[in-house]
Amino acid sequence: MAHHSVSLDGIPVAGIADRTLVHPADRPTQLPAGHTNAVGLTLGLIGDEWNLLIMRYAVLGARRYSDWRKALPISHAVLTRRLALLTEMAIFERVEYQERARRFEYRLTKRGRDLWPVLLTIWAWESVWVPEHVESLPRMVHRRCGQEFLPVFGCAACGQAARPRDVTGGFGPSGTWERSAPAATTRRRSNTSVEGQAGMFPQTMALVGNRWSAALLGAAFLGSHRFGEFEQRLGAPPTIIADRLRVFCELGVFEQEPSAERPDWLSYHLTEKGHAFFPVVMTAIDWGQRWFRAAEGPALFYTHRACGKDFQVQLTCDGCAVPLRGNEVLVERGT
Repeated sequence: MAHHSVSLDGIPVAGIADRTLVHPADRPTQLPAGHTNAVGLTLGLIGDEWNLLIMRYAVLGARRYSDWRKALPISHAVLTRRLALLTEMAIFERVEYQERARRFEYRLTKRGRDLWPVLLTIWAWESVWVPEHVESLPRMVHRRCGQEFLPVFGCAACGQAARPRDVTGGFGPSGTWERSAPAATTRRRSNTSVEGQAGMFPQTMALVGNRWSAALLGAAFLGSHRFGEFEQRLGAPPTIIADRLRVFCELGVFEQEPSAERPDWLSYHLTEKGHAFFPVVMTAIDWGQRWFRAAEGPALFYTHRACGKDFQVQLTCDGCAVPLRGNEVLVERGT
């Protein structure tokens, strides 16, 4: 079986050295004071499964409208809206490739290619923790060592691997629960018409595909455990909190325990599977705060306990321990 390889930043392997792209997306977007912050905008982007699937196929070489229609069970209206949104957010650049009967293609910008750590950590988490995938996820190979790999999440300042308990943080000048949530509940597509189709991110969407799910997960990583703590921080109706806690427990992301304060109270704690989702959250926040800058300052700040420095994400290869670069992570798919 033949294989085609592209780097995870969406550039064909043969063309990496020739890459040049000058585009407004090379510069961060300045956000107005008081509005949705970088975290909220990023959650709105990756919390939509169609966006993730469109970007997945862009990395695998899709450029034209017909490429996505062939690859995905997506309607004309939905694909048109998503491509317009991703272009507006400067993930794609719309480029004319045919003058007669004008036709356009959508090319990943620098900002779009820079999403590779988010896609990589999602693929890695789903491949390890979601065995019920209908289709195998793309095979990831580190070009430097030539081996299939899983990314190791760590601190760029000191190079050490990091777990959630190794990182401490909180809200910055533009950070509040209200501003960090997408402006509206993400509309998820129905499973009824595409049940069993390949290429989905089912459990990732259960965790970040809804504004309350994403906020509750964030509260858990920031130390919330009790129902009342989630309710107070999120400001969500109790029925929604109860429903999200139930779903997270069913997925094995949370586990219930009697509270240390009162045995009749329940305490909710992240499981190993839940902790393993931390790199997805952190790579998304890292990308968002580099490309969307609020007037007041960052939405969130983090410190690595081990070295005491500002935490910046670094992903390394679990085989050769070399830091990963987008143009050295190869996505292989069979033909």
